[in-house]
Formats: sequence, C-alpha cells, structure tokens
Amino acid sequence: MLSTLWFYLKTRFMLDEEGQGMVEYGLILALVAVVAVVGLNLLGVKVDELLRGVVDSFTPSTP
Repeated sequence: MLSTLWFYLKTRFMLDEEGQGMVEYGLILALVAVVAVVGLNLLGVKVDELLRGVVDSFTPSTP
C-alpha cells in the first residue's frame, strides 16, 4: 500500500514537467519586454530629436 502511494506521488509530482514550457515562454517574454523598454529609453531622445526636425522642416517659417 505504501509503495503504491509512494509510486503515485513520485510520478505525479516529481516527474510533472507540464508547466515548464509556459514558464520558459514567460521568462522569454519578460526578457524581451525589458530589452524593449531599455532600448526605447536609450533611443527615445534621439528619435524625438529626429522627429522634431522632420516636423520643423514641414512647418512654414514666419518672416
């Protein structure tokens, strides 16, 4: 009886890798989000300056 219970517990909990894939996808998604936020923070000022220059070139200047 105890050996059957031990076998059931071992096969049910110790060898259960069903959620491993979801955890890996979650970690990859978190890493991509962190890289995107850091990249946007680093490039944000340069992109803002570039877009302001484009807008200013289309805005007519008043004499």
